[in-house]
Amino acid sequence: VATLAIFSAIDVQPTLYMLVFGESVLNDAVSIVMTDTIIHFNDTEAGSAIGLAIGDFFLSFSMSGVVGALFALALALLLKHLALTKTPSLEFCTVCLFAYAPYFLAEGLHLSGIMAILSSGIVMSHYAHYNLSFMTQVTVQQVFRTFAFLAESCVFAYLGMAIFSFTHSFQPSLIVWSILLCLIGRGLNIGLLTLLANRFRQTKVTPQQQFIMWFSGLRGAIAFALALHLPFDETTKQVIVSTTLVIVLFTIIVMGGSTMPVIKLVTWWTDRQTGRVRLQSEDRHHLDEQDSETDFITVNTEGGSGDTEYMLSKTVEFGRNLNVDEVEPETAAPGVWSRWDEKYFVPFFRKKFTQQEIRMACNEMHDLTTKWHTDVETGSQLMGEDDNDEHSL
Repeated sequence: VATLAIFSAIDVQPTLYMLVFGESVLNDAVSIVMTDTIIHFNDTEAGSAIGLAIGDFFLSFSMSGVVGALFALALALLLKHLALTKTPSLEFCTVCLFAYAPYFLAEGLHLSGIMAILSSGIVMSHYAHYNLSFMTQVTVQQVFRTFAFLAESCVFAYLGMAIFSFTHSFQPSLIVWSILLCLIGRGLNIGLLTLLANRFRQTKVTPQQQFIMWFSGLRGAIAFALALHLPFDETTKQVIVSTTLVIVLFTIIVMGGSTMPVIKLVTWWTDRQTGRVRLQSEDRHHLDEQDSETDFITVNTEGGSGDTEYMLSKTVEFGRNLNVDEVEPETAAPGVWSRWDEKYFVPFFRKKFTQQEIRMACNEMHDLTTKWHTDVETGSQLMGEDDNDEHSL
Protein backbone atom coordinates (compact mmCIF):
# COMPACT_ATOMS: atom_id res chain seq x y z
CA VAL A 1 0.00 0.00 0.00
CA ALA A 2 2.90 2.37 0.71
CA THR A 3 4.33 1.81 -2.77
CA LEU A 4 0.91 2.25 -4.35
CA ALA A 5 0.44 5.50 -2.40
CA ILE A 6 3.68 6.77 -3.94
CA PHE A 7 2.44 5.72 -7.36
CA SER A 8 -0.77 7.67 -6.83
CA ALA A 9 1.14 10.74 -5.63
CA ILE A 10 3.33 10.93 -8.74
CA ASP A 11 0.54 9.81 -11.07
CA VAL A 12 2.12 6.76 -12.68
CA GLN A 13 0.72 4.84 -15.60
CA PRO A 14 -2.43 2.87 -14.68
CA THR A 15 -0.98 -0.27 -16.28
CA LEU A 16 2.08 -0.10 -14.02
CA TYR A 17 -0.08 0.60 -10.96
CA MET A 18 -2.24 -2.46 -11.60
CA LEU A 19 0.75 -4.68 -12.41
CA VAL A 20 2.43 -3.87 -9.10
CA PHE A 21 -0.81 -4.14 -7.13
CA GLY A 22 -1.89 -7.42 -8.74
CA GLU A 23 1.56 -8.97 -8.49
CA SER A 24 1.91 -8.08 -4.81
CA VAL A 25 -1.52 -9.43 -3.82
CA LEU A 26 -1.05 -12.56 -5.91
CA ASN A 27 2.37 -13.13 -4.33
CA ASP A 28 0.79 -12.93 -0.88
CA ALA A 29 -1.89 -15.43 -1.86
CA VAL A 30 0.63 -17.85 -3.37
CA SER A 31 2.96 -17.62 -0.37
CA ILE A 32 0.17 -18.37 2.11
CA VAL A 33 -1.15 -21.36 0.14
CA MET A 34 2.36 -22.70 -0.51
CA THR A 35 3.38 -22.40 3.15
CA ASP A 36 0.23 -24.14 4.35
CA THR A 37 0.75 -26.90 1.77
CA ILE A 38 4.38 -27.50 2.76
CA ILE A 39 3.52 -27.58 6.47
CA HIS A 40 0.64 -29.96 5.81
CA PHE A 41 2.88 -32.47 4.00
CA ASN A 42 5.90 -31.94 6.26
CA ASP A 43 5.71 -35.42 7.82
CA THR A 44 5.02 -37.24 4.53
CA GLU A 45 7.71 -39.13 2.63
CA ALA A 46 9.54 -36.95 0.11
CA GLY A 47 8.65 -39.07 -2.92
CA SER A 48 4.88 -38.92 -2.48
CA ALA A 49 4.81 -35.54 -0.73
CA ILE A 50 5.90 -33.58 -3.80
CA GLY A 51 3.07 -34.81 -6.01
CA LEU A 52 0.48 -34.47 -3.26
CA ALA A 53 1.70 -30.98 -2.37
CA ILE A 54 1.53 -29.77 -5.98
CA GLY A 55 -1.99 -31.17 -6.40
CA ASP A 56 -3.17 -29.70 -3.09
CA PHE A 57 -1.64 -26.33 -3.96
CA PHE A 58 -3.40 -25.99 -7.31
CA LEU A 59 -6.67 -27.35 -5.90
CA SER A 60 -6.67 -24.87 -3.02
CA PHE A 61 -5.61 -22.01 -5.28
CA SER A 62 -8.24 -22.66 -7.96
CA MET A 63 -11.11 -23.41 -5.57
CA SER A 64 -10.42 -20.22 -3.63
CA GLY A 65 -10.68 -18.24 -6.85
CA VAL A 66 -13.95 -19.96 -7.75
CA VAL A 67 -15.45 -19.15 -4.32
CA GLY A 68 -14.58 -15.46 -4.68
CA ALA A 69 -15.85 -15.24 -8.26
CA LEU A 70 -19.19 -16.86 -7.37
CA PHE A 71 -19.83 -14.34 -4.59
CA ALA A 72 -18.98 -11.46 -6.93
CA LEU A 73 -21.28 -12.72 -9.68
CA ALA A 74 -24.08 -13.23 -7.15
CA LEU A 75 -23.64 -9.64 -5.98
CA ALA A 76 -23.74 -8.36 -9.57
CA LEU A 77 -27.05 -10.12 -10.22
CA LEU A 78 -28.45 -8.95 -6.88
CA LEU A 79 -27.61 -5.31 -7.58
CA LYS A 80 -28.91 -5.58 -11.13
CA HIS A 81 -32.36 -6.92 -10.26
CA LEU A 82 -33.03 -5.23 -6.90
CA ALA A 83 -33.65 -1.50 -6.62
CA LEU A 84 -31.03 -0.91 -3.96
CA THR A 85 -29.86 2.33 -5.58
CA LYS A 86 -32.72 4.11 -3.78
CA THR A 87 -31.20 3.17 -0.40
CA PRO A 88 -27.43 3.84 -0.60
CA SER A 89 -26.78 2.71 2.99
CA LEU A 90 -28.32 -0.73 2.35
CA GLU A 91 -26.50 -0.92 -0.96
CA PHE A 92 -23.17 -0.16 0.70
CA CYS A 93 -23.74 -2.75 3.45
CA THR A 94 -24.57 -5.37 0.83
CA VAL A 95 -21.31 -4.69 -1.02
CA CYS A 96 -19.30 -4.96 2.21
CA LEU A 97 -20.95 -8.27 3.15
CA PHE A 98 -20.36 -9.82 -0.27
CA ALA A 99 -16.80 -8.47 -0.37
CA TYR A 100 -15.68 -10.14 2.86
CA ALA A 101 -17.93 -13.23 2.88
CA PRO A 102 -15.70 -15.22 0.46
CA TYR A 103 -12.71 -14.66 2.74
CA PHE A 104 -14.42 -16.18 5.77
CA LEU A 105 -15.93 -19.03 3.76
CA ALA A 106 -12.61 -19.89 2.13
CA GLU A 107 -10.83 -19.86 5.48
CA GLY A 108 -13.56 -22.04 6.96
CA LEU A 109 -13.04 -24.54 4.12
CA HIS A 110 -9.25 -24.45 4.69
CA LEU A 111 -8.69 -22.67 1.39
CA SER A 112 -6.94 -19.36 0.70
CA GLY A 113 -8.97 -16.44 1.98
CA ILE A 114 -6.75 -13.83 0.36
CA MET A 115 -7.04 -15.56 -3.03
CA ALA A 116 -10.82 -15.70 -2.64
CA ILE A 117 -11.08 -12.01 -1.83
CA LEU A 118 -8.68 -11.17 -4.70
CA SER A 119 -10.75 -12.98 -7.31
CA SER A 120 -13.91 -11.54 -5.76
CA GLY A 121 -12.55 -8.00 -6.07
CA ILE A 122 -11.51 -8.49 -9.69
CA VAL A 123 -14.91 -9.81 -10.74
CA MET A 124 -16.79 -7.20 -8.67
CA SER A 125 -14.87 -4.36 -10.30
CA HIS A 126 -15.76 -5.73 -13.74
CA TYR A 127 -19.47 -6.42 -13.18
CA ALA A 128 -20.93 -5.41 -9.81
CA HIS A 129 -19.28 -1.97 -9.65
CA TYR A 130 -21.27 -0.75 -12.66
CA ASN A 131 -24.56 -1.68 -11.02
CA LEU A 132 -23.99 0.66 -8.07
CA SER A 133 -25.35 4.16 -7.76
CA PHE A 134 -23.02 7.16 -7.96
CA MET A 135 -23.28 7.69 -4.22
CA THR A 136 -22.37 4.11 -3.34
CA GLN A 137 -19.52 3.99 -5.87
CA VAL A 138 -17.87 6.99 -4.23
CA THR A 139 -18.61 5.72 -0.72
CA VAL A 140 -17.23 2.22 -1.37
CA GLN A 141 -14.07 3.58 -2.96
CA GLN A 142 -13.25 6.01 -0.18
CA VAL A 143 -14.21 3.72 2.73
CA PHE A 144 -12.10 0.85 1.38
CA ARG A 145 -9.20 3.24 0.79
CA THR A 146 -9.47 4.35 4.40
CA PHE A 147 -9.53 0.77 5.65
CA ALA A 148 -6.50 -0.04 3.49
CA PHE A 149 -4.59 2.89 4.95
CA LEU A 150 -5.51 1.89 8.52
CA ALA A 151 -4.52 -1.73 7.88
CA GLU A 152 -1.19 -0.66 6.41
CA SER A 153 -0.55 1.59 9.40
CA CYS A 154 -1.28 -1.30 11.77
CA VAL A 155 1.12 -3.55 9.84
CA PHE A 156 3.93 -0.98 10.04
CA ALA A 157 3.24 -0.44 13.75
CA TYR A 158 3.32 -4.20 14.38
CA LEU A 159 6.60 -4.60 12.48
CA GLY A 160 8.11 -1.75 14.46
CA MET A 161 7.06 -3.27 17.79
CA ALA A 162 8.35 -6.67 16.67
CA ILE A 163 11.90 -5.32 16.81
CA PHE A 164 11.60 -4.98 20.59
CA SER A 165 8.96 -7.64 21.34
CA PHE A 166 10.77 -10.80 20.23
CA THR A 167 14.02 -12.47 21.17
CA HIS A 168 16.22 -12.26 18.07
CA SER A 169 19.09 -14.32 16.74
CA PHE A 170 20.86 -12.61 13.85
CA GLN A 171 23.19 -14.41 11.44
CA PRO A 172 24.73 -11.83 9.07
CA SER A 173 25.74 -14.32 6.38
CA LEU A 174 22.21 -15.78 6.24
CA ILE A 175 20.69 -12.29 6.08
CA VAL A 176 22.96 -11.10 3.24
CA TRP A 177 22.51 -14.27 1.18
CA SER A 178 18.74 -14.22 1.76
CA ILE A 179 18.43 -10.64 0.50
CA LEU A 180 20.60 -11.35 -2.56
CA LEU A 181 18.77 -14.55 -3.46
CA CYS A 182 15.38 -12.86 -2.98
CA LEU A 183 16.37 -10.04 -5.33
CA ILE A 184 17.81 -12.43 -7.92
CA GLY A 185 14.84 -14.77 -7.72
CA ARG A 186 12.40 -11.89 -7.99
CA GLY A 187 14.22 -10.53 -11.03
CA LEU A 188 14.15 -13.90 -12.80
CA ASN A 189 10.51 -14.38 -11.86
CA ILE A 190 9.39 -11.00 -13.23
CA GLY A 191 11.58 -11.20 -16.34
CA LEU A 192 10.50 -14.69 -17.39
CA LEU A 193 6.81 -14.26 -16.58
CA THR A 194 6.53 -10.89 -18.34
CA LEU A 195 8.35 -12.36 -21.35
CA LEU A 196 5.67 -15.04 -21.47
CA ALA A 197 2.83 -12.61 -20.77
CA ASN A 198 3.93 -10.17 -23.49
CA ARG A 199 3.29 -12.84 -26.10
CA PHE A 200 -0.43 -12.63 -25.28
CA ARG A 201 -0.80 -8.98 -24.18
CA GLN A 202 -1.86 -6.17 -26.47
CA THR A 203 -0.23 -3.60 -24.15
CA LYS A 204 3.29 -4.90 -23.58
CA VAL A 205 5.10 -4.66 -20.25
CA THR A 206 8.17 -2.55 -21.01
CA PRO A 207 11.63 -3.15 -19.51
CA GLN A 208 11.25 0.07 -17.51
CA GLN A 209 8.01 -1.20 -15.98
CA GLN A 210 9.62 -4.56 -15.21
CA PHE A 211 12.43 -2.78 -13.38
CA ILE A 212 9.97 -0.76 -11.29
CA MET A 213 8.00 -3.94 -10.49
CA TRP A 214 11.22 -5.61 -9.35
CA PHE A 215 12.42 -2.65 -7.29
CA SER A 216 9.12 -1.75 -5.65
CA GLY A 217 8.33 -5.23 -4.30
CA LEU A 218 9.57 -7.38 -1.42
CA ARG A 219 7.99 -5.67 1.59
CA GLY A 220 7.24 -9.02 3.21
CA ALA A 221 4.63 -8.36 5.93
CA ILE A 222 2.89 -11.60 4.97
CA ALA A 223 6.24 -13.42 5.03
CA PHE A 224 6.88 -12.17 8.57
CA ALA A 225 3.43 -13.32 9.71
CA LEU A 226 4.02 -16.75 8.19
CA ALA A 227 7.46 -17.01 9.81
CA LEU A 228 5.88 -16.50 13.23
CA HIS A 229 3.71 -19.60 12.78
CA LEU A 230 6.30 -22.04 11.42
CA PRO A 231 6.40 -25.34 13.39
CA PHE A 232 10.13 -25.29 14.21
CA ASP A 233 12.04 -25.46 17.45
CA GLU A 234 12.59 -22.20 19.32
CA THR A 235 16.21 -21.64 18.22
CA THR A 236 15.53 -22.22 14.52
CA LYS A 237 12.38 -20.12 14.66
CA GLN A 238 14.25 -17.19 16.20
CA VAL A 239 16.78 -17.22 13.35
CA ILE A 240 14.07 -17.38 10.68
CA VAL A 241 11.92 -14.67 12.28
CA SER A 242 14.93 -12.36 12.80
CA THR A 243 16.16 -12.85 9.22
CA THR A 244 12.67 -12.24 7.81
CA LEU A 245 12.27 -9.09 9.91
CA VAL A 246 15.60 -7.69 8.67
CA ILE A 247 14.62 -8.38 5.04
CA VAL A 248 11.28 -6.65 5.57
CA LEU A 249 12.87 -3.59 7.21
CA PHE A 250 15.55 -3.43 4.50
CA THR A 251 13.00 -3.40 1.70
CA ILE A 252 10.79 -0.88 3.52
CA ILE A 253 13.53 1.59 4.47
CA VAL A 254 16.05 1.23 1.64
CA MET A 255 14.00 0.16 -1.38
CA GLY A 256 10.72 1.72 -0.29
CA GLY A 257 12.37 5.00 0.66
CA SER A 258 14.09 5.28 -2.71
CA THR A 259 11.10 4.26 -4.84
CA MET A 260 10.18 7.80 -5.84
CA PRO A 261 13.74 8.87 -6.85
CA VAL A 262 14.17 5.64 -8.81
CA ILE A 263 10.89 6.17 -10.68
CA LYS A 264 11.88 9.74 -11.50
CA LEU A 265 15.29 8.52 -12.68
CA VAL A 266 13.75 5.86 -14.90
CA THR A 267 11.28 8.41 -16.24
CA TRP A 268 14.12 10.81 -17.06
CA TRP A 269 16.09 8.02 -18.74
CA THR A 270 13.01 7.02 -20.76
CA ASP A 271 12.52 10.62 -21.88
CA ARG A 272 16.12 10.79 -23.06
CA GLN A 273 15.77 7.54 -24.96
CA THR A 274 12.58 8.60 -26.71
CA GLY A 275 13.81 12.18 -27.26
CA ARG A 276 10.62 13.67 -25.94
CA VAL A 277 9.89 16.30 -23.30
CA ARG A 278 7.40 15.05 -20.73
CA LEU A 279 4.44 17.19 -19.85
CA GLN A 280 4.44 18.21 -16.19
CA SER A 281 0.97 19.74 -15.99
CA GLU A 282 -2.17 18.04 -14.75
CA ASP A 283 -3.40 17.71 -18.34
CA ARG A 284 -0.98 14.91 -19.16
CA HIS A 285 -3.88 12.48 -18.60
CA HIS A 286 -5.37 13.78 -21.83
CA LEU A 287 -2.52 12.90 -24.16
CA ASP A 288 -3.61 11.37 -27.42
CA GLU A 289 -3.53 7.62 -27.99
CA GLN A 290 -0.37 7.65 -30.07
CA ASP A 291 1.64 9.38 -27.36
CA SER A 292 0.30 7.21 -24.56
CA GLU A 293 1.48 4.00 -26.24
CA THR A 294 5.13 4.90 -25.69
CA ASP A 295 4.83 7.06 -22.58
CA PHE A 296 6.06 5.66 -19.26
CA ILE A 297 3.83 7.58 -16.88
CA THR A 298 0.81 8.73 -18.89
CA VAL A 299 -2.30 6.70 -19.47
CA ASN A 300 -2.40 3.94 -22.08
CA THR A 301 -5.62 3.61 -24.06
CA GLU A 302 -6.91 0.55 -25.79
CA GLY A 303 -9.19 0.75 -28.75
CA GLY A 304 -11.56 -1.91 -29.89
CA SER A 305 -14.96 -2.76 -31.23
CA GLY A 306 -18.14 -3.94 -29.59
CA ASP A 307 -21.66 -2.97 -28.70
CA THR A 308 -21.81 0.52 -27.24
CA GLU A 309 -23.36 0.80 -23.80
CA TYR A 310 -23.25 3.35 -21.01
CA MET A 311 -21.83 2.29 -17.65
CA LEU A 312 -22.48 4.21 -14.47
CA SER A 313 -18.92 4.70 -13.22
CA LYS A 314 -17.37 8.00 -12.19
CA THR A 315 -15.13 7.01 -9.31
CA VAL A 316 -11.65 7.14 -10.82
CA GLU A 317 -10.73 10.04 -8.54
CA PHE A 318 -12.33 12.87 -6.65
CA GLY A 319 -11.92 16.43 -7.78
CA ARG A 320 -13.66 16.04 -11.14
CA ASN A 321 -16.95 17.70 -12.00
CA LEU A 322 -19.75 15.22 -12.57
CA ASN A 323 -20.93 15.82 -16.11
CA VAL A 324 -23.08 13.44 -18.11
CA ASP A 325 -21.15 14.33 -21.25
CA GLU A 326 -18.01 12.85 -19.66
CA VAL A 327 -19.56 9.38 -19.36
CA GLU A 328 -17.97 7.73 -22.36
CA PRO A 329 -19.29 4.58 -24.04
CA GLU A 330 -17.29 1.54 -23.05
CA THR A 331 -15.92 -0.54 -25.91
CA ALA A 332 -14.58 -4.05 -25.97
CA ALA A 333 -10.89 -4.74 -26.43
CA PRO A 334 -10.03 -7.22 -29.20
CA GLY A 335 -9.66 -10.82 -28.14
CA VAL A 336 -11.66 -14.02 -27.85
CA TRP A 337 -12.49 -13.59 -24.17
CA SER A 338 -13.36 -9.90 -24.60
CA ARG A 339 -15.75 -10.68 -27.43
CA TRP A 340 -17.44 -13.43 -25.40
CA ASP A 341 -17.55 -11.19 -22.37
CA GLU A 342 -19.15 -8.29 -24.20
CA LYS A 343 -21.60 -10.54 -26.05
CA TYR A 344 -22.83 -12.78 -23.23
CA PHE A 345 -21.55 -11.94 -19.73
CA VAL A 346 -21.72 -8.13 -19.68
CA PRO A 347 -25.40 -7.98 -20.78
CA PHE A 348 -26.26 -10.68 -18.23
CA PHE A 349 -24.43 -9.30 -15.18
CA ARG A 350 -24.33 -5.53 -15.78
CA LYS A 351 -27.15 -3.07 -15.56
CA LYS A 352 -27.55 -0.74 -18.54
CA PHE A 353 -28.46 2.87 -17.89
CA THR A 354 -30.12 5.30 -20.25
CA GLN A 355 -28.82 8.83 -20.75
CA GLN A 356 -31.74 10.11 -18.68
CA GLU A 357 -30.85 7.84 -15.74
CA ILE A 358 -27.21 8.91 -15.91
CA ARG A 359 -28.22 12.57 -16.02
CA MET A 360 -30.46 12.07 -12.98
CA ALA A 361 -27.61 10.42 -11.09
CA CYS A 362 -25.26 13.28 -11.98
CA ASN A 363 -27.82 15.85 -10.86
CA GLU A 364 -28.38 13.96 -7.61
CA MET A 365 -24.66 13.96 -6.83
CA HIS A 366 -24.44 17.65 -7.76
CA ASP A 367 -27.35 18.50 -5.44
CA LEU A 368 -25.83 16.52 -2.56
CA THR A 369 -22.38 18.07 -2.89
CA THR A 370 -23.93 21.54 -3.20
CA LYS A 371 -25.96 20.92 -0.04
CA TRP A 372 -22.88 19.71 1.85
CA HIS A 373 -20.90 22.73 0.70
CA THR A 374 -23.71 25.07 1.74
CA ASP A 375 -24.00 23.41 5.16
CA VAL A 376 -20.26 23.74 5.72
CA GLU A 377 -20.26 27.40 4.72
CA THR A 378 -23.30 28.09 6.92
CA GLY A 379 -21.69 26.37 9.87
CA SER A 380 -18.48 28.33 9.40
CA GLN A 381 -20.37 31.61 9.25
CA LEU A 382 -22.34 30.78 12.41
CA MET A 383 -19.14 29.89 14.24
CA GLY A 384 -17.60 33.16 13.07
CA GLU A 385 -20.58 35.14 14.35
CA ASP A 386 -20.40 33.38 17.72
CA ASP A 387 -16.70 34.21 17.99
CA ASN A 388 -17.44 37.87 17.20
CA ASP A 389 -20.18 37.97 19.86
CA GLU A 390 -17.85 36.48 22.48
CA HIS A 391 -15.15 38.97 21.51
CA SER A 392 -17.61 41.87 21.90
CA LEU A 393 -18.66 40.67 25.32
